[in-house]
Amino acid sequence: MAETIQATMKVNFKLYASLGQYLPPGAEDHQIALDVDVGISPARLLDQQGVPQAEVHLVLVNGVFIPPGQRDNPLTDGDELAVWPAVAGG
Repeated sequence: MAETIQATMKVNFKLYASLGQYLPPGAEDHQIALDVDVGISPARLLDQQGVPQAEVHLVLVNGVFIPPGQRDNPLTDGDELAVWPAVAGG
């Protein structure tokens, strides 16, 4: 019998401010550990969680800013994806 290859990995998913409404049930302190497909990108994970791309402003992976043109690069097991909306104030 062939061994089944693990097709998922863990990512710590954090959404702040108004984006917090898109976190799945069970999230605490703006974050949740998710089992996701191996090689998923930040953009794809946000799509899967129903986060509107138009509301996404700041994206960090492991504390490093990810510009919009690089948000299709794959995440790796154990990464932390943190996302903030544009914040207006005065």
